[in-house]
Amino acid sequence: MEFLSLSNRIRVIPVVHGSGDFAVETRRRLLAQPFDCLAVPLPESFRAAVEEGVAQLPGLTCAVQREQDASPSEWRPDAIDDDERQPTASYVPIEPCQPVVAALRTAIQERIPRAFVDAESSPFQPWGLETADPYALKTVPLEAFDAAVLPAIASPPSSVELQRARHMAARLRDLELRFARIVFVCGLAEWPAVVDAYLSQADAFADDSLAQCPVDEVQLCRVKPSSVTFLTRELPAVAGRYEQARAALDDDTSQSVDGIKEILLEARAAYREELGERAQPVSPQALRVCLKYIRNLSLVERRLTPDMYTLVVAARQTVGDSFARHVLAICKRYPYEVDEAWLREPLPELAMGIDEAMLPSPLGGEPEQFAMANRLPGGETRWRTLDLLPEPSPQRSQGWQMRWNPFRQCSWPPEDTAIERFRTAVKDHAISLLGHDLARTEKFTTSLKDGLDIRETLRNWHTGELYVQELPPNVGSLDCVVMLFDSPADPRDYPYRLTWHAEHHDESTMGFFATPPQENVVGPGIALARYGGALFLFPPRPVPEIWRDDRLDYTDTLEERLIAAACLHSQEKHVALLSPGPPGLGWRRLARRYGKKLIHVPTARFSQQTLQQLRMFHVLNGHEVRSYAADFIRKA
Repeated sequence: MEFLSLSNRIRVIPVVHGSGDFAVETRRRLLAQPFDCLAVPLPESFRAAVEEGVAQLPGLTCAVQREQDASPSEWRPDAIDDDERQPTASYVPIEPCQPVVAALRTAIQERIPRAFVDAESSPFQPWGLETADPYALKTVPLEAFDAAVLPAIASPPSSVELQRARHMAARLRDLELRFARIVFVCGLAEWPAVVDAYLSQADAFADDSLAQCPVDEVQLCRVKPSSVTFLTRELPAVAGRYEQARAALDDDTSQSVDGIKEILLEARAAYREELGERAQPVSPQALRVCLKYIRNLSLVERRLTPDMYTLVVAARQTVGDSFARHVLAICKRYPYEVDEAWLREPLPELAMGIDEAMLPSPLGGEPEQFAMANRLPGGETRWRTLDLLPEPSPQRSQGWQMRWNPFRQCSWPPEDTAIERFRTAVKDHAISLLGHDLARTEKFTTSLKDGLDIRETLRNWHTGELYVQELPPNVGSLDCVVMLFDSPADPRDYPYRLTWHAEHHDESTMGFFATPPQENVVGPGIALARYGGALFLFPPRPVPEIWRDDRLDYTDTLEERLIAAACLHSQEKHVALLSPGPPGLGWRRLARRYGKKLIHVPTARFSQQTLQQLRMFHVLNGHEVRSYAADFIRKA
C-alpha cells in the first residue's frame, strides 16, 4: 500500500490550505487518475453554499455559518459576561488557491460524487499547522513533502478535534462500502489523526456530542473588494493570475514567482503614469536589486516566497514610498467579481478583517461584527504594520495650496547636504580633468610614467613600440560649478528662478531655475519642485540676484544666463560644467568673454537614478516648517 493510501480504495492528498501550489497539484492528481468519489473535510451543512460558491468562481465568495452561543460549564472570575461576549461564526473561503475548493471544482466539472465528511461542530476551533513553504512542491514530490512535515505535526489539541478526526474516519469507512476509488483531500494538520482513527477502527460516536450539535444555516456571501486580502492566503493579485492562466489554458505551475514579477512591472507602469517626470527611473537594474532584496528578506524569515509585507518593504527601500504604495495596491487587487446574473437574488456583501467580519443581518438590519474562524486554516498569518507616506486627498492638497505663501521660502537641510556633496564630486572630477589637455606622450624606455597610452600604442602597433603618458600636476582650483540637467530648457517649464544665499559656511551661494513649487504642494507649507539647472559658488559669497542683473540681460537662454553668471562671479580661471553633451561654440565663446574656460563633466559619469533624486527638491514656507517636514517628505 502506498504512503498516502488508507486502503486499496482510499487515497489521501494532504494539503496546505490556501496554497496555490497545492491547489495546482491537487487538480493535477484528480485529473491524472480516475476516481469515483471525492471526500472533503467540511460538514454536510456547508454542501449547498460551498458548491454554489464554487459555481461562482472566479468570483470570490465565502460560506458563513453563525455559531450557537456556548454556555460555560462553570463560572470563572475571568469569564466574559454574555452582554460583552462577541458573537462567533465559522466560514469557508471559496477562492481559486484553496486546494479543497480546487478539488470540488474539478469534481463538479468531471461529475464525480462529493462527500462532506467532517462533523458538525459549534463553536469551531481552527486546527492549523505551520509548515514548510509550499513552493518546495515545485521540486519535491507531494509524498516527500508530506513525509518531511509529518514529524512536526502535533496531536489533536483537544478532544473535539480528536472526535472530528474519528468522525471523518468513520465516514470514509462508510464511503468505502459504496465506492471503489475514493480520494480524500484534507489538511496536513488533521491527516495523521484521521489515519490513526481509521487504522484503529475507533468508534466515532462514542461521544455523541458532535453528532447532536445544533447548527445554523450556512449563508453564502460575496466578499467586499477592499477586504479580499483577509480572505486569501495567497496575494489576491497572484490568485487572480492563477485563475487567468487556468482560463487561458496556460502553464500555472510558476505563478507564485511570475506573479511577483508581474506585480512589480504593473506597479512600475502605474508609478510612472502618476508621477511622470518626477518618478525615479525604475530600470531593469533597479528591479533586479528589488527582487534580490525580496529574496534575501524572504530567506531571513525562513520562506521561499515573499508575502505582501516583504514585497512592500523591498519596494520602499529600493525605490521609495510612492512605488511601494503602487505595489501594495496591485497586490490587493483581484481582477474578478461575482457574476450575479445567474443568481435568483443578490448575495449579501461581507466585509472582512483580521479574524473578524461584519456580517449582514438576516433580517435586513445593521451589519454585526463577528469573530471568524476559518474551517480551512493554513499556517499562521503574521500581520505587521508598515509606515508608508500616504498620498494626500485632493481636498487636503487644495487646502495646502491655497495656504501657500510665496514670500516665505527656504530649503530643506537634508537635500542641501545631498546636493552639496554632489557638487563636491563634480568639482573633484573636473579638477582631475584640468591637466588632461597638457598630458605628454612618449615612447616607453625605463618607466611607465603615469600609465600606458593605449590610443598612441595602437596607432603605432605596426612598429612594436609602447607609448606611455605623463600627466602634469593639477594646477589651479575651482570655485564654481554649473549643472544643466535639462538642456535645451524650455523657459515655460521653469518659471521658478531664484538666487539662494548660504545659511552657513558649508553651503554654496546658489542660483537655479526650476519648475513652480506651488503647483505641487505635498504638505502644509511644503512644496516639491524640479531643478532644470543650477550654479554653485563655493566658498559662499554675496552676489546680486542673477535673474535681475542687468549685466546678464544680453543672454538669450536660461543655460546661457547661468553660464554667464558663473563666469562673472567666479574668481578662478576654470568653471566646471555638468551637462549631457559637451558645450558648444557659443558657450565657449561666452566663457572666453570673461576670460574663463569651461571644464565639461558629462552626466553619463554619474548614476541617472542619483541625478533624478537630486533634481527633486522641496521648498518650505519658513524655517519653522523644518520641524515637521520629515513627516511629509520622502523620496519618490
